[in-house]
Amino acid sequence: MTRLLKLLALPLAFFLLTSTALAAEGLDTGDTAWMLVSSALVLVMLPGLALFYGGMVRSKNVLSTSMHTFAAMAIIGVQWIAFGYSLAFGGSGALIGGLDHLFLNGITPDSLTGTIPTYVFVMFQGMFAIITPALISGAVAERMKFSTYCVFILLWATLVYDPLCHWVWGPGGWLAALGALDFAGGTVVHLSSGISALMIALLLGKRIGYPMERMTPHNLPMTLLGAGLLWFGWFGFNAGSALSSGGSAALAFATTQTAAAAGALSWMMIEWFHAGKPSALGAASGIIAGLVVITPAAGFVTPGWALLMGISAGPVCYFGVIMKHRFGYDDSLDAFGIHGMGGAWGAVATGIFATVGATGLISGNLHQLGVQLLGVVAAGAYAVVVTLGLLFILGKTMGLRVEKDDERRGLDQSSHSESGYNY
Repeated sequence: MTRLLKLLALPLAFFLLTSTALAAEGLDTGDTAWMLVSSALVLVMLPGLALFYGGMVRSKNVLSTSMHTFAAMAIIGVQWIAFGYSLAFGGSGALIGGLDHLFLNGITPDSLTGTIPTYVFVMFQGMFAIITPALISGAVAERMKFSTYCVFILLWATLVYDPLCHWVWGPGGWLAALGALDFAGGTVVHLSSGISALMIALLLGKRIGYPMERMTPHNLPMTLLGAGLLWFGWFGFNAGSALSSGGSAALAFATTQTAAAAGALSWMMIEWFHAGKPSALGAASGIIAGLVVITPAAGFVTPGWALLMGISAGPVCYFGVIMKHRFGYDDSLDAFGIHGMGGAWGAVATGIFATVGATGLISGNLHQLGVQLLGVVAAGAYAVVVTLGLLFILGKTMGLRVEKDDERRGLDQSSHSESGYNY
């Protein structure tokens, strides 16, 4: 028995010594495990988005719409490793990162960002880089050339997302230096994609037959499943942005759940009052609206304020969606109404209701609200200018829109020679 105990003591001692050494170096295995899970949760949001958008289009475009998301997973997944991460988080410039981490050069398994391996941080942030341009695809569904879309998201991620990411989260970023609050991407992700979606919808023009022809969603159960997966993955999106498994992540988890539920409830109530009946699509949209609005504030507000923000998300995004009918543009799947309007309001509301780790207007800090407003205006204006420039160039060189016959036929067949449903 004594000999057996000695044999067991050897690996136990090795484990304890190794754990102590890792702790001394700053690595936290609990934080690392949580961030690995969070990265995977954010990745789950991509097929969730494909289902959410895919169910909202007509059946002849379900595969082409889903391909917008999966193409982003491939294209931006490669771009991020090659140079996107370096532009966003390398260097220390005020406007853009450097090229010191091309192809993740200089990063090893021993490299740390905070208490987690840098490779984990790279992967987590990479999921954000992928989903942001994919959100834009909601405005171009059923009419944009797939080849042009692929080039556009590559250029947009490089020239819009990576610089904005550096402004807010990168070392030396000018908005970060001013103290701008964006816990998980209200400005960087949702505002930038939403306002860019509006620009592309305006330049592409309306779908053939819109708005006289009813273009109803072909599979709302698919959209509801997508909304559920997005809600599920959003816990990694927001709580993972704490970059640890401690109290900040717990708060972000709680505020995320609270705002999503409140957003769904308020949207249903408004639609019930305004349209006479609450719809399944409205409930799904309210969930996403609540999640978008709380994203920049998730770790900075209490659940009580998150409840108020979620309730406010319903009317803000609901009227953001119906604006397209009033002004006559065709934002196919309401990318601007939900992500643009919700992202802008969430960023501003963070400057009002922040009480945890930062102070907002309700705590007497008017300056923070001013910084948030500056961030919204600067990020929005930058995204608009660069997006319009990219679309002008691509329109002149590749063309933005499919031929009319191809659009009538459906992009599943004309762009991919496939059909979502073979009966």
